[in-house]
Amino acid sequence: MSAESVRKALAAAVEAIGGSQRAGQIAMAEAVANALEDRHHLLVQAGTGTGKSLAYLVPALVHGKRVLVATATLALQRQLIERDLPKVQKALEKELGRSISFAVYKGVGNYLCLQKMNADDSGVDSQVLVEISSLESDARRLRQWASRDGISGDRDDAPEVDRRVWLANSTSGRECVGADECRFGAQCFAVKAKTKAQSADIVVTNHTLLAIEIVDSHPILPERDAVILDEAHEFMDRTTQAVTEELTAARASRAANMLRKHLPGKAAEALGKACEGFSRALDEYGQEFRIKSSDERKLQELPLLLAPWVRKIKEAAESAIALINADSLIVDPDALAERARVKGAVNEVKTTASKMLKIGSNQVLWFEPTFSTLYLAPLEVSHLLRENLFTKTPVIATSATLSVGNSFAAIAKSFGIDPLEASQDESSDSGGDIDPENLVSLDVGSPFDFASQGALYLPRDLPEPTRDGPSAQALVELGELIDAAGGRTLALFSSWRGVEMADEHLRRVLAELPIKIITQRRGDSVGVLVEKFAQDPTSILLGTMSLWQGVDVPGPSCILVAIDRIPFPRPDDPVMSARAAQIDASGGSGFMQVSLPRAALLLAQGTGRLIRSIDDRGVVAILDSRIVNKRYGSVLLNSMPPLWRSSDGAVIRESLKRLASQYNSTGQ
Repeated sequence: MSAESVRKALAAAVEAIGGSQRAGQIAMAEAVANALEDRHHLLVQAGTGTGKSLAYLVPALVHGKRVLVATATLALQRQLIERDLPKVQKALEKELGRSISFAVYKGVGNYLCLQKMNADDSGVDSQVLVEISSLESDARRLRQWASRDGISGDRDDAPEVDRRVWLANSTSGRECVGADECRFGAQCFAVKAKTKAQSADIVVTNHTLLAIEIVDSHPILPERDAVILDEAHEFMDRTTQAVTEELTAARASRAANMLRKHLPGKAAEALGKACEGFSRALDEYGQEFRIKSSDERKLQELPLLLAPWVRKIKEAAESAIALINADSLIVDPDALAERARVKGAVNEVKTTASKMLKIGSNQVLWFEPTFSTLYLAPLEVSHLLRENLFTKTPVIATSATLSVGNSFAAIAKSFGIDPLEASQDESSDSGGDIDPENLVSLDVGSPFDFASQGALYLPRDLPEPTRDGPSAQALVELGELIDAAGGRTLALFSSWRGVEMADEHLRRVLAELPIKIITQRRGDSVGVLVEKFAQDPTSILLGTMSLWQGVDVPGPSCILVAIDRIPFPRPDDPVMSARAAQIDASGGSGFMQVSLPRAALLLAQGTGRLIRSIDDRGVVAILDSRIVNKRYGSVLLNSMPPLWRSSDGAVIRESLKRLASQYNSTGQ
């Protein structure tokens, strides 16, 4: 594939979506084309406004090979499937003279299960709907939708229903009997989606599903010639989440109840009693735990109060699975499906219990008191990514924030493809078709003129933030900045405590001003909050970590992004603190190798909420003096967009007043 053919196709695609070509987009498209052609890995940082989705979709389609695109967020997945690909498809079919296809594929649990929905004997999940009559209307709407012709069965296309209603009418991959054994196999929505994806040029999926495939080393997604990771800065965390085991009384009891219904007897009773004992022990342990400091969530081993019950769950589950496997007389398809679901649920509990009873040196165990849950996670997943992804196909990893301090070393190391790390590991062996160290890194910048479009306010004299939340002085500074901006502010906090303190302070000091305060609460839908904020230029939005990434509000509604503190990992974050401690113990610096890179990427993401279009103007205010007073501050600043910098509060407030006045005069 020639550079000229890629440029021509890109020009046609850009015209089709009504955009304009940008130098960074062209450079990225050519780099992606080279990676696909030469079969090497590519890390490409593409700032906001580059148009990176076209920069990887176009060369992938010109190349003519099957490519898997994995995204972190549903919003980007929808953008690709509903907007970008349909428009690009028509333009490139004409340009390339051949047909082009694309598809989306999600996990089995994202599709309705017709077998479960039509089963005569309702299972444990369906029993919930019987017990809670208010859910019946949701269940009826879902059944009516399922009976219509031509539907996808996809949860995102379905009527909005209670989570419990969806659970009663869907199944997980581990509990699915499989199309060959199911009487609805020919009609199965998940099977149809996968069949369509098998033959598509571009398949769009999510990080989690790809991560599960990598972790299990078992094919879930269609075969492909290359993988594109968009929003790649989140992929290591998604992989860690995919391999994290969790054990709750509710999950174990659900498996026991399913077993009791399917195969009543001593095995079911034994598992049920073990689950009841575990539930009581969890309650007792949780009460003891609440008087301890939050730093003690991390556990060296299972607590004495819980370990015997976890062992009993494991042993009872093993006995139950042996009985299920011996029950070979079942021929009815519905009964086979029910057995598969029961076996999957019981086996999942057994596997988790077994792992928690035998913790490895590279794992971390912790207790989450809020949800009374035990978790077990690996300290690192780079070896899994290296062996099961980066030796199999070329990988193009892209994001607006991939580098830390102008270096790609941190992200490459987390992926297990850092050439320096590999050269020090004598046992390093690719074990696949692709050399994982055959890596190219590229920063194509952004089309925005950050230095003239925005300012970075770095007050030097504020007290350093503490674990108790923002200082009184920082809250005063925030109120004055919001006053100057006339609202129009996205305020980002690293903790719920910070959100609550800011809400209380701002409602008091801004009470006389026509500024609407929108405050995120636990469980709120981020999309709804952002929509309210975008529609009202006088409003301010206060929120925590879920708002640091993915929020896209161009124009006059957001001229100030305020950040309460550098988003270092919480000291009681079990996985991050364990990773840092392991590096410290080996003679390295956990702070420099774990905490600082993590904070730099998040800070760059938060800062990136300000300038979203070529016409945007505004200020990012970081109310944490450590960024200018500590030596590591330069690493953080070099990871952010190159905004004009100032520590003069009077100058910044005056700039905000002028900008707000301009918007007010035009009625925006």
